[in-house]
Amino acid sequence: QVQLVESGGGLVQAGGSLRLSCAASGRTFTRYYMGWFRQAPGKEREFVASMGWSGGSTTYVDSVKGRFTISRDNAKNMVFLQMNSLKPEDTAVYYCAARYVTMTEYDNWGQGTQVTVSS
Repeated sequence: QVQLVESGGGLVQAGGSLRLSCAASGRTFTRYYMGWFRQAPGKEREFVASMGWSGGSTTYVDSVKGRFTISRDNAKNMVFLQMNSLKPEDTAVYYCAARYVTMTEYDNWGQGTQVTVSS
């Protein structure tokens, strides 16, 4: 198990940028795939981006490709989501998630951080 704490959310105008951070506890951080998900009001939680344990195998939902970048610093047990060219439809609570390399589902979740993009 890892404990996850997100930070970096806030209010930004359309076209602006934010960088979300996720601090993970635990000694086996490098054995976890890391992901970002989001949930907008009245909608189901959706996948945004993920990255393999070595920093490769990145995947993005189509709606954020070319605008968002996921990265990780295994030495600091951190995961980041750089969000550029933000749109009002990106408004949501963003969650950091982790799944152990042998698991198929994400089962470690942070508390979430609010991102609001004004038009």
